[in-house]
Amino acid sequence: MVVIPIFYALAFILSFVIVYVLIPPLGKMAFRIDFVDKPRPDAERKIHRQPIPLTASYAIFIGFLVSYLLFTTEYSMETIGILSGGFLLLVIGTVDDWFKTKGKELPALPKLIVQVAAAVIVFSSGIAFTGFVNPFTHEYVMLPVWLQFILTICWIFGVTTVINFTDGMDGLAGGLSAISGITLFIVAISMGQTNSAMLAIVLVGVTLAYLRYNKAPAQVFMGDAGATFIGFILAVIALDGAFKQATVLSLFIPILALGVPIFDNIYVVVKRLMDHKPIYIADASQAHYRLLRAGLTQRQTVMVLYLISTCLCLSSIILLLL
Repeated sequence: MVVIPIFYALAFILSFVIVYVLIPPLGKMAFRIDFVDKPRPDAERKIHRQPIPLTASYAIFIGFLVSYLLFTTEYSMETIGILSGGFLLLVIGTVDDWFKTKGKELPALPKLIVQVAAAVIVFSSGIAFTGFVNPFTHEYVMLPVWLQFILTICWIFGVTTVINFTDGMDGLAGGLSAISGITLFIVAISMGQTNSAMLAIVLVGVTLAYLRYNKAPAQVFMGDAGATFIGFILAVIALDGAFKQATVLSLFIPILALGVPIFDNIYVVVKRLMDHKPIYIADASQAHYRLLRAGLTQRQTVMVLYLISTCLCLSSIILLLL
């Protein structure tokens, strides 16, 4: 269905306003119920020096849910799959964040099971990486269902995880997600994929509003609940948009659009394997920690990674034009 262009602007504005308005009262509630991220001097990954509310994820989810449902023109099993999967990640992320407020760690297995379950729900709803256009014959190569399943689950799980791992510095994950969301919106509009475009512009709205409170020095965090939700939605947007009817060359468009978290965490995983460390145990090996150790300030580190992400996203748009 055709979406009137003004609807994209209205969806963006509404999603931004909802998150912008909800974050302060939710932050106050976080202090009342002790749902805050406390600094720990012994933890090398804890950069902040005072308790920070972990409730931005609920503002993000509500803003996304209301704006998308109000302005989308497509209600289907795919809609149910996206929102159900996102809600599951919000729940398990909340449990994980609650453990962290008590100085504990939720075991990796429950998180793995729920993240995979969310991906399976999306696949079952009809959103999947089904194949690509053969550049020589221009015919669509349909992959076997079992391979579609594996690639779809791996993509959703992978993007969800790398966005979560990137959320280690004020303004970083939110800013990178907004840059990727803008890129995927442009790609979806260019390819005439209205539903993906609406998903993307709503995501941009909620991330930019969150960034208003999360830029250094951060007043609020989205925690694992928000980071995994945003990563999940970005993965779905790519599947529902850029990967549809993709040529071999254009398969790189969403990979470049999410390039900073993807390439950085591939490096991290390889390094952990070479060092014989568990890949699921968080440490300070991500690019932003390495840049800090190299002498950059937090603000400089974030700006450098924003610049790299923007360059990669521009490269993905050039691929789209080709």
